[in-house]
Amino acid sequence: MKTNEELQKDVQDAIKWEPLLNAAEIGVTVKEGVVSLTGTVDAYAKKVEAENAVKKVKGVKAVVEEIKVKYDNWAEKTDEEIANEILFALDWNWKIPKDKVTVKVENRGVTLEGEVNWNAQRDAAKTVAANCIDVKYVTNNITIKSETKDKVEKLELDKAFKRSWLLEDKNILVNVVDDKVTLHGNVMSWYQKDEAGRIAWNAPGVVSVNNEITIDYL
Repeated sequence: MKTNEELQKDVQDAIKWEPLLNAAEIGVTVKEGVVSLTGTVDAYAKKVEAENAVKKVKGVKAVVEEIKVKYDNWAEKTDEEIANEILFALDWNWKIPKDKVTVKVENRGVTLEGEVNWNAQRDAAKTVAANCIDVKYVTNNITIKSETKDKVEKLELDKAFKRSWLLEDKNILVNVVDDKVTLHGNVMSWYQKDEAGRIAWNAPGVVSVNNEITIDYL
């Protein structure tokens, strides 16, 4: 197992490796696999990028993200301008069904609402909003309503996990109740946990995934 100092160095290097991030802006502290991020960035997308980069580092069990977003006052857009920019970007994104997502902006905080068929569409909408300049945070309240009435097949989910080279040797336990999936088990990285969740969300008919997989890095 890595020491706190070794994991801190790995996290700092991972942040430095990302072209969008300036390592000097972000402070990193580590205690027993729990990584805390502090500092200030000039775009919400950078805040998200930092968290995603840290999750991929081997040995990270949890992330406490306290990075603040601060813009130059002269560059600030109005809430209406931000909303219009996001709506335009949503309309041009082929992954997101048209006229299914509504946008509310208040004090540069964005709330997304609506109903889509797949979690990948919900995630794509959040990414669009996060990449808009001057956004401070994004709250994603979009819900999932599957377009298929087929029953979620546990056996097919088990097969999907075995097909993944990241998860083929992991003991992922799947519980299915109607259209809701709960995952249990142990993996060695946050990246593997996220991949398990992504695979579960891809199953036809799924409207909810409760990912209770634990990270047990040895």
